[in-house]
Amino acid sequence: MKFTEAQLENVFIELLGNEGFPHVLGNTLARQQDEVLIKADIKNYLQSQYKADNITTNEVETVIRKLELFSASDLYESNKQIMKLVSNGFQLERDDRSKKDLYIHLIDYSDTDNNRYKIVNQLEIYGYEKRIPDGILYINGLPLVVFEFKTAIRENVTIHNAYVQLTTRYKKDIPELFKYNAFCIISDGVNSKMGSFFANYEFYYAWRKVLGLDKEVDGINSMYTMIQGLFNKNRLRQVIHHFIYFPDSNKHELKIVCRYPQYYAATKLLENIKLHQKPEGDGKGGTYFGATGCGKSYTMLFLSRLLMRSPHFKSPTLIIITDRTDLDDQLSSQFTNAKGFIGDNTIISVESRKELKELLKGRKSGGVFLTTIHKFTEDLELLTDRTNVICISDEAHRSQINLDQKVTVTEDSVSKTNGFAKYLHVSLPIAT
Repeated sequence: MKFTEAQLENVFIELLGNEGFPHVLGNTLARQQDEVLIKADIKNYLQSQYKADNITTNEVETVIRKLELFSASDLYESNKQIMKLVSNGFQLERDDRSKKDLYIHLIDYSDTDNNRYKIVNQLEIYGYEKRIPDGILYINGLPLVVFEFKTAIRENVTIHNAYVQLTTRYKKDIPELFKYNAFCIISDGVNSKMGSFFANYEFYYAWRKVLGLDKEVDGINSMYTMIQGLFNKNRLRQVIHHFIYFPDSNKHELKIVCRYPQYYAATKLLENIKLHQKPEGDGKGGTYFGATGCGKSYTMLFLSRLLMRSPHFKSPTLIIITDRTDLDDQLSSQFTNAKGFIGDNTIISVESRKELKELLKGRKSGGVFLTTIHKFTEDLELLTDRTNVICISDEAHRSQINLDQKVTVTEDSVSKTNGFAKYLHVSLPIAT
């Protein structure tokens, strides 16, 4: 079955309706022609969410102004700053200075889910030109996801045309819309892909699973798995909350939105680590198998953020172990450039075991330390006996799980050596 663009728009609207996103026609919204926010929704959400704090009309206006003031001419930087506000929240100075600052979350990430959702089509936006995106998903008045459809019926039109429409024409004509963009969806009904607004076309991917356990599907079925998987309200909020990564600084407008295996791997590992954490558990956090090129280092970043921000671990210390003698430079530079994302200012590549010992000594919480397994040779000194220490090993090779003792007999002596892992376990006895 092949859809026209209008049919495809309706199918998406209907399927999103099943997930609890009510459909609204663009021309029914009260707004200025050049506005992309639904201000009434932002106001209603903030007034209801911060009712107990007696948030004032003026304070609500301040929040809206704060968002609008970001310039659409430096789109990448503005999107980075706005997404930071959306995923981490921010302090709002009160009108009444005697009251302490209010911590504002633009999305309610709690189980209460006190959010206002809408899927809007036929919204005419007047920027440098008038444009009408095929679909915009709003949460609390913020246009977080933009949909662009192309028909699979016309021979010369492909899903790539939808990508160009978004990232070239819309970028030029209605950049204001993309200040608030979490990610984009392109679809022709047979192929549906999601990706970052700043990513090249080849980094747009299908979302081929609903629960992470089910088998992968292609073609028209992947339209359903995308909507039931990614647009399940809880998962969508989780992706926006924890799975969109901007480096602290970079030259290439890098913005990484998770792929589905990264999302499911990181969330499952988090639950498994909670389950196996010592002293109640056995300290075995789990193993994740990922094929080459599956973006394993990003999965590690997403997992690190989840661990750091999980109330369960009370600001854990992460020790990230790689196998190569020269610490994997890519991983090291990626982590040290992700302080804002992970949520810890202490992210350090450790040169020696002595340095690691110094860094861990007396540390009660936090910190991410990258080191190589070889730093754990022949020294059985305790590094720390805290329980909220989590070791993440980059590659589960023999050297990292080898607990055996090797006995070497020569004419003069008998020498005993242990695998690296033995030293690791003794140094960090209660780590997971």
